[in-house]
This record gives sequence, structure tokens and C-alpha cells, in this order.
Amino acid sequence: MVVYILAEKQRVIQEYVPGKQVTMAHIIPNPQGDIHERLGIVTTGAIGIMTITPSEAAIIAADAASKAGDIELGFLDRFTGSLVITGDVSSVEAAIRAAVNTLVNILGFSSTEVTRS
Repeated sequence: MVVYILAEKQRVIQEYVPGKQVTMAHIIPNPQGDIHERLGIVTTGAIGIMTITPSEAAIIAADAASKAGDIELGFLDRFTGSLVITGDVSSVEAAIRAAVNTLVNILGFSSTEVTRS
């Protein structure tokens, strides 16, 4: 990120490095408190989170995740590469792993580990 300060005004330029990568694949099996509500997600249960570069690949990940388990798409943003899914723990885990598998083994992405908290 490059930051310029001109006449007391700050200008931020964000740059994305080209590449095919799953930068986060995380499962929250038992979210506490009002996390669902604050995310604007109607359903309850486990939450799966992914971030993907290039961001448009989030659409492919959402498709693979939807086909792999009984999950709900809580959030999909093709401009930031963010994907949030909900469902029971086993369905969310299967869906996240299927999405990562599709991106890595079919499309040649590099990936981080699928993590849990």
C-alpha cells in the first residue's frame, strides 16, 4: 500500500499483486454472541470464511461450496474475494474444503490451510 500526504490530505492507493491464491479458509464451529446478526446473516450455525485472489474466483468457490454441503451463502463479494457461508459444522467444513479443493486442484491456486477456532 502506498500512502501520499498532500496538503494535509491523505491519499491511499491499494495495489493487488496478480496471483491465484486462497488467502484464508476458516471455520468457526460455534460462533458466540451476536456474530450472525452483526454480519447481517439470518441463519445460525457454524460460519465458514474464505478470502480469494483474484476476487472473481469467489463466485467459483461459492458454487463449489454450495454443491458440497447443505449450506447457506451468507455473503459473497466478487470485488473483494470474500465468501461467508453458514450451516451445521460438518456441512460448512465439507463446503469450505470442497471450495479449496476446486480452486487448488482444478484451477491451480495456491492455498493456506483450512483452520478452525
